[in-house]
Amino acid sequence: MKLRKLGTTSHGGNCPTLYETDSGSIVVQGYRLTDPEALSQLADVLPNEEFVVVPRELLTRFSPKG
Repeated sequence: MKLRKLGTTSHGGNCPTLYETDSGSIVVQGYRLTDPEALSQLADVLPNEEFVVVPRELLTRFSPKG
């Protein structure tokens, strides 16, 4: 799988960052969601799923359009 960096709102090379795969899927780099209250509200979680927190600005500035 090849990744193409779409953009970041971080400073100094940290996360969050959006990438697009060569198949058109989106990969999100962000801080892992660890808040127990928030995690308890997630539904239908599979064993291999992870959750990350990203600023809305990252998605609105760099997510593919169309």
